[in-house]
Order: sequence, then C-alpha cells, then structure tokens
Amino acid sequence: MPDSDSLLTPQNAAVAQPETASSEQPVREVTRAGVHYVLLGTAHVSRTSVEAVTSMATSGEFDAIAVELCPARHQALTQQQQWQDMDLYRIIREKKAGLVMANLALGAYQRRIAEQFGIEPGAELKAAVDAAGTHNLPLQLVDRDLATTLKRSYRAVPWYKRIMLSAGLVMGTVSSEEIDEAQIEKLKEGDILESTFTEFAAQSPELYTALIDERDRFMAARLRQENATNEGQRILVVVGAGHLEGLAKYLSSDQRDPQAEVDELSHLPPTKHWLKFIPWLIAVAVLTGFWIGFSRSPELGWQLVTLWVVINGGLAALGALIARAHPLTIVSAMLAAPLTSLNPAVAAGMVTGLVESVLRKPKVSDLERLREDVTSLKGWFKNPATRILLVFFFSNLGSAIGTWVAGFQIFEALS
Repeated sequence: MPDSDSLLTPQNAAVAQPETASSEQPVREVTRAGVHYVLLGTAHVSRTSVEAVTSMATSGEFDAIAVELCPARHQALTQQQQWQDMDLYRIIREKKAGLVMANLALGAYQRRIAEQFGIEPGAELKAAVDAAGTHNLPLQLVDRDLATTLKRSYRAVPWYKRIMLSAGLVMGTVSSEEIDEAQIEKLKEGDILESTFTEFAAQSPELYTALIDERDRFMAARLRQENATNEGQRILVVVGAGHLEGLAKYLSSDQRDPQAEVDELSHLPPTKHWLKFIPWLIAVAVLTGFWIGFSRSPELGWQLVTLWVVINGGLAALGALIARAHPLTIVSAMLAAPLTSLNPAVAAGMVTGLVESVLRKPKVSDLERLREDVTSLKGWFKNPATRILLVFFFSNLGSAIGTWVAGFQIFEALS
C-alpha cells in the first residue's frame, strides 16, 4: 500500500504564499501528508534572525524544530571544538588532510565575518538548538554532512576549476580585506558555504547544484523522513534564506522515496577508474627508462637515476622548505620522494608529515590557538599543527611536479 507521501493532492500538499515574520524574516509554509512545516529563512550573520528564531521557537506553537545542520556541524556549533584531541598523522594517513585544511579555512572565514559583523555565523541556528533543548522539543538535524557536500562540490567541477577553487578558498581565508559588498549580500541570503565560494558558484552551475540545490533536495527528504509519523504536528524549520524557495518546492512536490533521495545525495561519485592507473603507469614508464638506460650503458643508467633523484627529491624538498619544515624533514623529503613516486600507494607527504610531527609535535596550546592562527597566512606557517599540514601539502606538490619534470628529462635523454 503506498504511503501518504505518494498520494499528493491539493488537500494534503500545499505551499502557502510567502509571508513575513514580525522580524521581517521570510517565511514559507508547506503542508504535506498532514504535517505543517513553517520554513523560516534566516541570515547567518543577523541579530534580527536570532531574535526571530528565538521568538518563534519559544512561542509554544511547534511540536519540533528542524535546523540546517548536520551532526558534525551541530557538534561544532554547540560544543567547544576539541582540537587538542586531533591526531594529525592519522588524518594524513587516512587521506583526510585536505578536508581538515578546508574545514580550518572555512572556520577562519567565519571568524573574519564574526569580527566584521560582531556576531558569530550560525548564531540563529544555535538559538534554535538551545530553544529545542530548553522547551524539550525534538531537534531534527536535516542538512547533509559537511564533508560530503565539500567532496561532491569538489568533484562536480573540472580539474582546472578545482585549482581555482582551492586557491580562492586559501586567499579568502588569509586575506586582511573586509568582506566585500557582493559577499555581504550572499551572507544576507544565509548560506555560509555559498558565500565562501560566491564567485565560483555564480560561474559554475555544477558547483551551485552541489552547494545549494542538492542540499535543498536532501533537507526536504530528511524532513519527510523525520516526520513520517507526525501527522497533525507543526514543525519549525530554520534554514538560510537562500534555501527557502528550493526547500519549499522540493518539500511540497518531490515524489521520490525520501530514503532513496538521501542515499543518492549522500553517495560520493566514484573517481574515474582510469585515473587511478596513471601513477602506476608513470612508475612503470620511469622504471622502464632506467632499464633501457642501463641496457645501453651503466653511465647512462646512473645519469637517469641521478636526474630522477635530484629533480623529484629536490622539488619535494623545496616544497617542504616553502612550508618552513624542520631541516631533517626537508632531508626526508629529498630521500623519500624519489622512492614514493615509484610506489603510488605511499605519498611523499605522508613521510614528511610524520617526520615533522615527530620533530615538532604540536602542544595543546598550539592546537587551542588554531581558530585564531588560521585567520592569517603567518599563523598557518607559525602554528606547528597547521605547518604539518602545509608540509604534507607542499612536499606532495613538489614531488608531483618533480615526477613529471624528471620523467620528461629521462625520456629526452633516451631519445
């Protein structure tokens, strides 16, 4: 027997016309399967939004409160981030260094906003969470996991746009300039992720889809999941104003099974299989070059090996030097990169990251300063924790460049 969601009629699924709360925050109302949703659009840097959320959440008119948060963001918002528990080498070993750096960069961007506007981004979401706890109302976390959104966004754009995206995020993080007018307008629309990548989202439909539209669909499906048995109840839904229209549309009209929708939007698109073979093909090609060189003459063979070690190891060491690594870490980059480049299962940065973390293990005080230090370029290089991540990144980058440069030099010498 089909569920009530699959039997949409004008009687059981309706969208009210846009309304405005007394605080001038945009509101949409949707009734579906007997559940009445009040969607409150907020700005993540607005005191007025905090007041509107508090007023509505404590009015006694609602049976539950849903918020634009995933469990990870909820924990970060409501609890002091326990950076002192961070195992940096485990992060590097599990290939999560890029994600951690992106999270730190987003945190730095939000801190800049807080300093400029005098209010922490997400204060209205925290007000909703606090109100739910105070009044013993069920709290529904309906947003997609932040890590999944970042990964899907990254994979949605071509490789050359990924470089621009990463560079833009880094420069936006350490910039000393105030948030400009265009970014402020995005912040008023209420989505911190879109505002961070505002220039790129405007130019890339794929990025906009992953950052905004997919999350609208995801949150609509999660609301239907959470309230499948809550017929007759009123749910207050607190989301950024930029999600208001899309969420109302999908919540009222989406016919797909909500679990299938959640599963699809949580899935990470697989990397192209042929890309995985490129590092191994390069390794085979280089080793073949060595074999050809030694078969011609020992002198030529050793010349090719020397080229490989000097160029690959030298550029990896240069990367570590740029990251202001310990001298022994720089030496380890020089020694490890020529070998790790022939074994794609191990990256040069894994070696240099481990060595740097042993030689300059961050203190608890270093980790506790992360929030402040990541807001400036100097802080990224000064704090031992972020410096380890930079050592990992730049030594890997140097080794990757060195692999291509040395490879071309080797085959030029053989031609």
